[in-house]
Amino acid sequence: MGSKRNTNEVISSTDEIKIVADPDAVVATEADASSEEGVSAETAEAPKKKKATGRVRTAKYKAVRAQVDKTKKYPPKAALELVKKLHYAKFDGTITAHAVVREAGISVPLTLPHSTGKALRVAIATDEILADVKDGKIEFDILVAHPSFMPKLARFAPVLGPKGMMPNPKNGTLTPNPEAAKKKLEAGTVTIKTEKKAPLMHIRIGKNSMDTAELTANLETLIKSLKGKVLTMAVASSMSPGIKVELDQ
Repeated sequence: MGSKRNTNEVISSTDEIKIVADPDAVVATEADASSEEGVSAETAEAPKKKKATGRVRTAKYKAVRAQVDKTKKYPPKAALELVKKLHYAKFDGTITAHAVVREAGISVPLTLPHSTGKALRVAIATDEILADVKDGKIEFDILVAHPSFMPKLARFAPVLGPKGMMPNPKNGTLTPNPEAAKKKLEAGTVTIKTEKKAPLMHIRIGKNSMDTAELTANLETLIKSLKGKVLTMAVASSMSPGIKVELDQ
């Protein structure tokens, strides 16, 4: 087995991960970033110049970031109120919790008390469903199956596996009662897990437009589900600084 990377090495590896350890990080789509920086079509077509070292922050970002105490960890409700306040995009952003946990490979079942604004499409494996998959039509987010169906599913492992959609007894998607599993999953029960090679989790907890009390209940439920496993956590909206969360462990 290869040697494990320490948490600091992991955190500094990508911009997405930096949001956990560095509340300066901000999640934004490429289109949003380009629009905000005033990048024109002519500029995009111009010869590429050598990238400047360091990240250039917009005046708008700096203004909202100045309202966050970098040294402080905020209670869940206060952290979410601040995230909603500092979200500076015009669209309804998604609020995500970014956690550094003790080790890679952790998976935990999670049922949030309130919808995150994204409905899960759950399908039960049938010959018709597999025919659609064969034709490249995957119109579901989660696939559940009876164990007896696995011989037929095995040939689709190269397609479903990389997408995390292969039925598995560990997360309850391979079960003698797929109908009951489908209902449970549609009600919001999911399995959250780390990235494949890093002790990091990114969990959607809701939208900016949701009531703060509902978002707080979702975040507190997540924290309880990771009790004893999480080292640090931050929450951020699609366009906001990351806010460190106080963990009661």
